[in-house]
Amino acid sequence: MAQEADEATQGARTLVVEDETLIRLDIVETLEGAGYEVVGQAGDGEQAIALADELDPELIVMDVKMPGMDGITAADRILETHNCAIVMLTAFSQSELVDRARDAGAMAYVVKPFTPAELIPAVEIAVSRAKEMVALKDEVANLTEQFETRKRVDRAKGLLEERMGLSEPEAFRWIQKTSMDRRLTMREVADAVIEQVGRAD
Repeated sequence: MAQEADEATQGARTLVVEDETLIRLDIVETLEGAGYEVVGQAGDGEQAIALADELDPELIVMDVKMPGMDGITAADRILETHNCAIVMLTAFSQSELVDRARDAGAMAYVVKPFTPAELIPAVEIAVSRAKEMVALKDEVANLTEQFETRKRVDRAKGLLEERMGLSEPEAFRWIQKTSMDRRLTMREVADAVIEQVGRAD
């Protein structure tokens, strides 16, 4: 399954935002070692927004607490105009920060100090979920429909993970491929999975 995740995220264009230079360089080394292409580095939220506009990264790994604009505010601003995965880093684990990061659109959250074994899986999940969001947005324009489709696809993914032993990215790709092969919407495929697989409960 790790192999699948690596293939799905291989070479993702990445921006690293961290005001402490040594930590930032360590993150860059860890990500590049895992196959990510680090295209930019920033030390504060304002710089992160400017680089996101310039470089259009697929992934941003960003500290929460930075001088000037914090990472959560920067993430909120970036996601207004960019479809990318954002992983938030912080030395603080208060639930309020977790809630703020999630509300801003962060796909994952890692508490410092962290190891590569903690950072890389969080990054892989974030990139995978961001790709799902883009695929769903492309399929469904209406926000209410997007939300309902997302709920049903998540339910179907859960059933496929539980019954077929698939990882989360594998389950989504199965739904997406079946949708294309059978010329159905992902929501129709999800409904069929829920109806057929869920009926076995």
